[in-house]
Amino acid sequence: MSLSLPGRVVVFDYGEVISRTPVAAREALVRATGLSADELFPVYQELRHDLDRGDLSVLEYWRAIGARTGRSWSVSEVHRLWALDYTGWFEVDPDVLDLVEELHDAGTRLALLSNAGFDFGDPYRRSPMGSLFETVVVSAEEHVLKPDPSIYRVTCDRLGITPSQMVFVDNRAENAAGAEAIGAVGLHHTSPDLLRTALEELAAAAPHEGATA
Repeated sequence: MSLSLPGRVVVFDYGEVISRTPVAAREALVRATGLSADELFPVYQELRHDLDRGDLSVLEYWRAIGARTGRSWSVSEVHRLWALDYTGWFEVDPDVLDLVEELHDAGTRLALLSNAGFDFGDPYRRSPMGSLFETVVVSAEEHVLKPDPSIYRVTCDRLGITPSQMVFVDNRAENAAGAEAIGAVGLHHTSPDLLRTALEELAAAAPHEGATA
């Protein structure tokens, strides 16, 4: 029997939930920048918050990384670094995406909520994966990051639901907890099998009030 959650909307994070950890891309970035992983990735991650909040452009982000690590990169060099990083995020975990498709095909409403820069909005929406989601919320477009409560409320408003009707899946425990703080169900994603089990348990629970269209 296909997995279905009538009356719920399952909202997925993207990075390291639907997508795989971009191990090969990170190794390529280390080679391309000439920096060690210990030099590059703490700065990469710290400044990523500004990129994902929409406060930095892609060019500004990479040049800020360069400034912090003693490098100066031309636009062509930044473009290469961006391309290595960007494309690395589009290798998906087929087990998770198959689960998303199963939910969709069984009639469960689905959405995507991702901390990501402006450059991810169109690929999220226009990729084959994007056909499964009725709403895509990207943090840079809202100028706010998970786990700020407002981004979960924006997602609920776009879907026309109350927080109690949302099931939110994220690889970061603090982001799942952020959804719970506004009254949604938060699921901390650690593996496809455990995610399926958690969703099956929700589906088996008492019937939930139907979500509005």
